[in-house]
Amino acid sequence: MRKLLPTLAAAALIACTLTQALAEDRLKVAVGQRGVFENAISELGQDAGFFKKQGLVLDVLYTQGGGETQQAVISGSTDLGIGVGTHGVMGAYAKGAPVRVLGATMTGSYEFWYVPTDSPIKSLKDGEGKTIAFSTNGSSTNMFVLSWIKQAGVGLKAVATGSPTTTFTQVMSGQIDIGWTAPPLALEPVMSGRTRILVRGSDLTEFKNQPVRLIIANATALAKNKDVYVRYMRAYHETLDWLYASPDAMKAYAKWAEVSEDIARKTRDEFVPKASADPTRISGLADMMDDAVKFKFLTAPLTKEQLAELVQIPAK
Repeated sequence: MRKLLPTLAAAALIACTLTQALAEDRLKVAVGQRGVFENAISELGQDAGFFKKQGLVLDVLYTQGGGETQQAVISGSTDLGIGVGTHGVMGAYAKGAPVRVLGATMTGSYEFWYVPTDSPIKSLKDGEGKTIAFSTNGSSTNMFVLSWIKQAGVGLKAVATGSPTTTFTQVMSGQIDIGWTAPPLALEPVMSGRTRILVRGSDLTEFKNQPVRLIIANATALAKNKDVYVRYMRAYHETLDWLYASPDAMKAYAKWAEVSEDIARKTRDEFVPKASADPTRISGLADMMDDAVKFKFLTAPLTKEQLAELVQIPAK
């Protein structure tokens, strides 16, 4: 019997581990722009154990921007999409796409547009006939660039260039005149003097208090297993709190984004105030719908009933 007890204990431990593994739910998560601060939450939260605590395992894949992320969710190839442009989501929903909003990833804009230091472009007013970058069609940067063009009143040409990394290559090789980025990506060249900031997204006053990017779920998958998504959002909140409180979090973020800890901390402290990253902060949707109609993402504003169906934010 004494010889049998260790074997039984080991078998019980294995059975317990297997049961725990079987109890974990998997979610496929599409995330726009690897390296961007708000897009770190799923992967860093999983590494830190917050999603495991909620009984979740995440399969994370990265896209070139919000437009690609949204399509992955609509097609059902992923369960969740992170960092998807609000106007694009509204437009897709209005056309019958199976999308639902679980929260915001960002209120306002912390992106910036830049040029090589020796560029003759000193302001957007100098941009007649020049090209200006955004990520993908339907993304938040798409809407920002349309607003910049309207504000400048000159014939800038908007071009989808993908990620900040690919955009930087195109700018420095002369293929694109004005590049876009979201810190920490392409922040080091500004700090070292190779590029200079032309305009900041924070200067777009109409978006200051609007949720410009969202967390979206596939509507069919959400209806089948809402509890899984509620648990995802709980872990999302915990990870966000950790990112703003723990020194270890900045080390993890710097490693993930492949930047120095100084740039990682500068990104968080100077560009992304915690209030802007609060997923429950959803306001200004009426103004956003007006813009979506103006820029042809929507043919007409959504009704109250439609908004109530589209936006389903779990309680914190």
